Amino acid sequence: MSDESKDPKHLESGEGAPVPDKEADTAATRTDDDPQSSDTAQHTGGGRVVELAGADSEPVQIGERRGMFGATRGQDTTGYGGLVTPTLLPGASPRPYGGYYDEVADLLATALEEGPGLGGAVEKVVVDRGEMTLFVRREHLLEVARTLRDHPALRFEMCMGVSGVHYPGEAGRELHAVYPLLSITHGSRRIRLEVTCPDTDPHIPSVVEVWPGNDWHERETWDMFGIQFDGHPALTRILMPDDWPGHPQRKDYPLGGIPVEYKGGTVPPPDERRAYS
Repeated sequence: MSDESKDPKHLESGEGAPVPDKEADTAATRTDDDPQSSDTAQHTGGGRVVELAGADSEPVQIGERRGMFGATRGQDTTGYGGLVTPTLLPGASPRPYGGYYDEVADLLATALEEGPGLGGAVEKVVVDRGEMTLFVRREHLLEVARTLRDHPALRFEMCMGVSGVHYPGEAGRELHAVYPLLSITHGSRRIRLEVTCPDTDPHIPSVVEVWPGNDWHERETWDMFGIQFDGHPALTRILMPDDWPGHPQRKDYPLGGIPVEYKGGTVPPPDERRAYS
């Protein structure tokens, strides 16, 4: 063994460090974290290159934020009522994505060839702030989820939950469900799936049959955002009472509030306060 390979700093950087799954690799399961891999993705100079046709790389404006905190109901109380900032979501990312993301995209494309194909199942791929998000069409969510879990070279065994997001200004896709995935087999690789649906048809297939641990997470997302996860074994409220009206984390949920008394003064609810600008 060379002196360089014994250097702790050299090992700390990841160069020359042993690959946990290397000895178990075969030609079919070898991934490009293995230095002996002969079928690597674009960022290493070989392998398939899959581009999603029609994916728009321009940022998507879903609204604008006014004032310091972006209050949409009631009066601006910050004194910054003239401040207007567009609310932008990142557009599709071009290849190469960087790191292992290219390999994940190529492996998924190969696995889906006999089905909808990568372009049929995935709307776009976004790599933003060093994180990869696959925007999956809801009708293909279960197929993509099973592939990511079961393919030997992918093995995203863990889904860390599902989070809801509500963008009222994104017409036709106001509700988003976001799934963070983790592959323990392949050195703690992480990606995200994101699925959208409209307010008028808030249905997304449940992934509990693929990742059973998502049971309570889907219940919470239904409770807070109103996304109905079709096929869930018991989609009931988990935080709010069963007879609670509405879904409190949606942007169109009434702001509400009660007057607060403090040392003889009264602070009114947020939606009844006067404006300062």
